[in-house]
Parts: sequence; structure tokens; C-alpha cells
Amino acid sequence: MAISDILASIDRDIAQLQQARALLSGGKAPAAKRAAGRPKKVAGASRKTAPVALAVAKPAKKKKRNLSPEGRKRIAEAVKKRWAAQKAAGTE
Repeated sequence: MAISDILASIDRDIAQLQQARALLSGGKAPAAKRAAGRPKKVAGASRKTAPVALAVAKPAKKKKRNLSPEGRKRIAEAVKKRWAAQKAAGTE
């Protein structure tokens, strides 16, 4: 067992004892503090299982939608018409 594993085990034990002490003393249990940064790699996980989990969770890629030149022209005309209406309403 590596020293880092032993220290992590001791830290977990200390956290559990602090929660038990807080419950017995009637106070609120301190919230578990999370370490900043990326979570540590799980020791038992292998590389073969990780890509399978990611592949299942990935959503299907949506097909890109293209706008026809006629549709683009209609939208441009409608925007210009709206701008003209706003400009006319502002000058009154």
C-alpha cells in the first residue's frame, strides 16, 4: 500500500470521527470538504472500461441545418422592414 493511500484512509477515518463527534455533541456535522481540481483516478478502474462508459453517455450528434439563399433573403428583408418600422416609430 502506498503512503498516499494510507494518508487518504486516515483522512477518511478522521472525517468520520468528526461527524460522529458532532452528532453526539448535538452540533451540526461539518460538511465534507472537497479538494479543488480534478478528481483523483480510481485505483481499480482500467483503461478498457472507461471509453465504454463515455461512449454510452455521449449524445447523438445533430445534423447541421443549412439555410437556403431564398430563406436568407426573406430574413434579411424582414429585418430591414422591422428596423424601418422602429426608426419610423422613434421619430414621431
